[in-house]
Amino acid sequence: MEIREKFRELTEIPEFESRIEDEQIKMTGEHMEVLQVNVGRLCNLACKHCHVEAGPKRTEIMSREVMEACLEAYGMQGFRTIDITGGAPEMNPNFRWFVEEAVKICPHVIVRTNLVIMLEEGYEDLPEFYAANKVELVCSLPHYKAKNADRQRGEGVFEGSIEVLKKLNAIGYGRKPELVLNMVYNPGGAFFPPAQGAIEREYKDRLGREYGIVFNNLFTITNNPIGRFGGFLVRSGNLAGYMQKLYGAFNGKTLPNMMCRSQVSVGWDGSLYDCDFNQALGMEISTGETIMTLAKQPYRPRRICFDKHCYACTAGQGSSCGGSTEG
Repeated sequence: MEIREKFRELTEIPEFESRIEDEQIKMTGEHMEVLQVNVGRLCNLACKHCHVEAGPKRTEIMSREVMEACLEAYGMQGFRTIDITGGAPEMNPNFRWFVEEAVKICPHVIVRTNLVIMLEEGYEDLPEFYAANKVELVCSLPHYKAKNADRQRGEGVFEGSIEVLKKLNAIGYGRKPELVLNMVYNPGGAFFPPAQGAIEREYKDRLGREYGIVFNNLFTITNNPIGRFGGFLVRSGNLAGYMQKLYGAFNGKTLPNMMCRSQVSVGWDGSLYDCDFNQALGMEISTGETIMTLAKQPYRPRRICFDKHCYACTAGQGSSCGGSTEG
């Protein structure tokens, strides 16, 4: 049974939209800030917490035509950031072209990387490529301990991640102001991340002392009950309990800063979603537009599509692709 159908069975948990009293919060903002582009679900890893269920056998790959429409939409809609993600976005055959074109028109281009792709044959020069284009990197490193990180991502992935981080530091990432290096922490199970500031200090202390690694910021992301993590919750009988935790930790102060209010997520085929989590569930935006139409017509606010998985974004200190959101 699909995760969304499982959500409907949880009748004791109110629909997420019922928790929003301000009607304006149910709409996107007056201006969209972030164009997040998922260039495909192909990945060299198959992480346990991956909400888009990326992996080596996935075949969804964004075409250059859709990428060109993304660039046009950036210019038309007045976005400030292009946020490139996957899968391992680097595995898209047009990835480097897309990055080079994006930095020509956008002063803030982000690439979300799993780090160890840069150890694979044909990708070893990516650190230099990123530095030359002054791309901000957001690196998934679920924990600063090898045992905990490998449990989520696979044996030996932590060691490889450390190797790549050292290479990035050596060319200036995390050290030079124009080469921003950020990390992402995901919990290893059905529990919430600690306070973002506190865990950032832990990461900086441990990675600095033990490996000599420096970085700019750490973002905490609450595991969303969809994708592989959602499947685990269903199989282990923990979905209802985890959803109760999310619902019980609802924090209304996070509502104005939910990422769905200021970004749009583009799927590999050009479909549009309010966020990457909605994309994983196939919940397209309410107006039914695609990136092709967004590239041709002015922006207008739209109603956001919600479901019970949205409680993950408003639990505790809040959660988004940019970390905690509490106002």
